[in-house]
Order: sequence, then structure tokens, then C-alpha cells
Amino acid sequence: MERIIIGGILAFLLTYFAIPVIITVANEKKLYDVPDDKRKLHLKPIPSLGGFGMFIGFILALLLTINFTAAPQFQYYIASFMIIFFIGIKDDILALSVGKKFLGQIAVACILIFQGNLLIADMQGFLGIHAIDSIASYFLTLFAIVVIINSFNLIDGVDGLAGSVGIITSTVFATFFFINGNIPYAVLGFGFAGSLLGFLIYNFHPAKIFMGDTGSLLIGLVNSILVIKFIETGSTVTNYPITAAPAVGFAIILLPLMDTLRVFAFRIANKRSPFSPDRNHIHHLLLDRGFNARSVVYACGLATSVAIAAAFYMQTVMGCTWIILTLMISFFAWVYVLYLKKSRYKLRVIKGEMDKVEPVQTKRVKLVSFFNEKVAAVKED
Repeated sequence: MERIIIGGILAFLLTYFAIPVIITVANEKKLYDVPDDKRKLHLKPIPSLGGFGMFIGFILALLLTINFTAAPQFQYYIASFMIIFFIGIKDDILALSVGKKFLGQIAVACILIFQGNLLIADMQGFLGIHAIDSIASYFLTLFAIVVIINSFNLIDGVDGLAGSVGIITSTVFATFFFINGNIPYAVLGFGFAGSLLGFLIYNFHPAKIFMGDTGSLLIGLVNSILVIKFIETGSTVTNYPITAAPAVGFAIILLPLMDTLRVFAFRIANKRSPFSPDRNHIHHLLLDRGFNARSVVYACGLATSVAIAAAFYMQTVMGCTWIILTLMISFFAWVYVLYLKKSRYKLRVIKGEMDKVEPVQTKRVKLVSFFNEKVAAVKED
């Protein structure tokens, strides 16, 4: 218990006090995220090295609180964190090609699988599948890790969104491990949540700093470890066994995971690279409906919390397959409603002050303000 408390508080304090220093250095060295992309919603250059502060707080807290004799696999986890850190920091400062980032993520996944013994070996009845052979297990785990890493990276499009969702998911996993006496993974979850909270104080709208790929890739990696361990041990614990662990684990990371798979499928269907940029993510759909930054975070946080609560309840009355199917149908129903609302309005972001708003030739115009930008929502005939 003491390790959990110390780990969480230490991660929070180290991150909280590191971020202002990073902001100062980034401003002096002009290490900014420049708003040169029409998809970016900030109007002025903002430091994007917040993930560096998260990494410092999180790693130091782990090193000082984890008993590596009792949990030897954590040495490989930390090695994977360091690799993903260098991938992210290189991309944040100098830019890194998609191919190199992808290869780095595969390398990280291989370390976790072959050295950390992190495997999805039992589907626990999903689609009638239970234990799976080792080769299929390796490929499934590799796919899961890479997709989860990218899912948190891709929802990092609004101030505070990735950090808020990451706090919810990490805390839920950590609470489960704590209840069942798995202290090392409870420290991992609560420590990371503490680091995210220390960062989020500076990242919640209006953001003073962004986490960059350094932070978002780290969120995905930590959550991939937590969810796979949750699936592996969920049904075998004694204090609070999970009868449909894959479905509940899926529910906890539902929003970033399903949104990423949906957007990837949409891009591939349109004969584009799955990593090509667009404005089809769930946070873009909410913004296009007039939500401001904070409202997007609240909506996504609420949706994540509802999915988690529903899954924990449904495991008592449904099997794994039906829980996942219900969650997927609910998610796509929400997206469909957002698309219907979006189709009624054509939104155009106009950067600048109110006296610089460009005239729009239309019969009806509604102006909505968010992110210090002016959005012209044009009613289509």
C-alpha cells in the first residue's frame, strides 16, 4: 500500500514541478508546435515537450518504488518505455517518418512479448475461442500493442483529451490490480495516473504545453501493458474475478481503440494510408457540432466511464462476445448520430479576432467560439 501511495504522489510531484522548467526551456530554444496545419486548433506556437516531463516523473517513481526482484519483467517494461520515449522525442523535435515509428513500435512489442512474457493466450469465449496456440498468440499480442499505442496517439487532438482518458483507464486498471493484491501493476497504473495528472494541470484548455508524441505514445504503451495483464489475470484472481476479461478490458480502452480502428478502416476504404491525416476522429466530430475543448474532454470522459461501468455490469449477465458486440454497436450508433448532425452544418474555422471574421455568403450563419478561434457554422440548403 505504501509503495502505491508513494509511487502515485512521487510521479505527480516530479511531473508537476518538471513541466514549468520544460516550458521555459522550450520557449528559450523555440521548441514549439507551430499552427501550420489546418487541422490544428491553437493559434500560437505552444511547447510540445510535455511528454518529457511525464516520462521523468513516471520512470523515477517506478525505479524508486517497484521491487524488481518480485517483478523481474518490469526491467523490460522500463526498457520499452525508454525506446518509445526516444521515438517520441525524436519525432517531437526533428520529425520521424511513419515507417520508422512503426518499426520502433514493433521492436517495443517484441521486447514485451519475448522478454516481458506479455501475451494474450486465452480469448475466454470470445467468438467461441478460448486458448489459442503460441504463434497466433504472438501475432495477436503484437497487433494489440501496436494498435493501442497508436490509438492514444491519434486521439491527442484536443487540449486535455488523451491525458484525461489516460487517467481514467490507468486508474481503473490500477484499482483492479490493487484490489487483487497485484502491487507492482497497481504501482504502474497509479504512478502513471499521477504523472498524467501532474501534466494535465498545464495541458487542460487553454493548454500551456502539449504532450507531443513522447507523451501520447507512452500513454498507449502503458495501457497496452495494463490491459493485456488485465486480460491474462482477470479471470484467475480471487478477490474480484472478471468472467469476461477481454470484453471488460476492451471496454476500458473502447474510445481510443474503436475510434482508431474506425478511422483506419475509413482511410483504407478510400485508398489512403491509414496514417494519413484527416478530420474524422471522434473529437473532430464533436468540435464540428460546436463543442468547445473542455466539452469534448467531458463528453469523451463520460463516454469512457459509461462504457466501463456497463461492461462491469454486463459481465454478470452476458458472455464475452455479446458484451463486445453491444459496446461496438453503441459506439457506432454514437458516431452515426454525430455524422448526421455534422451533415446539417458546414463548419469553417476562421482564425483571428472577431473584427477579422471573414464574411460568409449564406442565408443563415451561426458563430461558435472555441479555442480562441471563430467557427462559422453555415446552414446548408
